[in-house]
Amino acid sequence: MLRTLRAVPSNQLPQVMLMDVGLPGRSGLDVIADVVRLAPECRVVILTVFEDEKKISDAIRAGASGYLVKTARPEQIVEAIHEAARGGSPMSPMIAASVVKLLANLTKAAKPVSLSPREREMLALIVDGLSAKEIATRLDVSIHTADTHTRNLFKKLEVRSRAAAVARALRDRLI
Repeated sequence: MLRTLRAVPSNQLPQVMLMDVGLPGRSGLDVIADVVRLAPECRVVILTVFEDEKKISDAIRAGASGYLVKTARPEQIVEAIHEAARGGSPMSPMIAASVVKLLANLTKAAKPVSLSPREREMLALIVDGLSAKEIATRLDVSIHTADTHTRNLFKKLEVRSRAAAVARALRDRLI
């Protein structure tokens, strides 16, 4: 299919493509990324038997514009193709409910966190990219104390890495 897409002149690329997640030999999710790369204007609508949230989420992340289950009636599939061509995102009702749930989980705000001035200072040093040794020197504490403070800060921020701490600091404007 991808060889065919590469061979099509750019002015004849498809507007809408129906794609199954479970393709023989290769996941439809992988193919979506290729279609989006080769035909960026093409709207990919998933038509599959899979209704689990992971597949739905993966398909949308890969670039799918819509998601239908194969129990959809033929006229619903035809309408979904037209809707996708108009720029819409057609979905089966149960899929839409799953997407709403996924969005709610993604947009849930992290618990508000209150940092002491010292914790803010430490977080700022982490955001600046300083090593544990450099942070210890800057704060005038031992490296073991700096590590303990870092672990406590991670726990308070509900993160597990320096990168996650930086992301949380920037996202929630903690510094």
